[in-house]
Amino acid sequence: MQSNLACKVQFIPLKKQPKLIAGLDCAFSKDGGKIIAVAVVLKMPDFAVAETTSAVRKTAFPYIPGLLSFREAPVCIAAVEKLKKTPDLFVIDGQGIAHPRRLGLAAHLGLVFDKPTIGCAKSRLTGAFDEPKSEKGSYSLLTDHDEIIGAVVRTRTDVKPVFVSVGDICLIKDAIKIILACTTKYRLPEPTRLAHQLVTKLKNPTF
Repeated sequence: MQSNLACKVQFIPLKKQPKLIAGLDCAFSKDGGKIIAVAVVLKMPDFAVAETTSAVRKTAFPYIPGLLSFREAPVCIAAVEKLKKTPDLFVIDGQGIAHPRRLGLAAHLGLVFDKPTIGCAKSRLTGAFDEPKSEKGSYSLLTDHDEIIGAVVRTRTDVKPVFVSVGDICLIKDAIKIILACTTKYRLPEPTRLAHQLVTKLKNPTF
């Protein structure tokens, strides 16, 4: 299924600068029985919060490396379906095509949302790269053999980079530009950083 869906990912330039960017992040209950997702929509370029939603679902799929989207996508979709505003672009805490079968969570969700989507992960899942320079804005390409599958982007000087890849309907150069534009004084871009903050607050023993 992942291989078939990966063929549908569209690598086309962004047609316009996004005015509303949504960030998505998930967390699990302490016992692992439930999963929570939060969507945060920000107005660009000042990062004003336009809307937030959340959803909770029972954990219905086991943890299997490379199959994260089957575990997390349903609750992410549920959170996005509650939004009253339609985001121009999504930033997902996860991989886009930087995945063994080129369909990480961000790519899978991008196909569902049919909107420009970017994966911004905290760590590498697959691929090889040279360490980017230490200054903010530096990046190196993430490759799998001769294929470019993402970029390793320094969002803060002398801080660990993030792993950026196309989810859908954008190019890697667009993805890098958007992630840097969404980064202020923190390592993570504001859409997923705020989504992470909120989902962490919702993660409590009552779940």
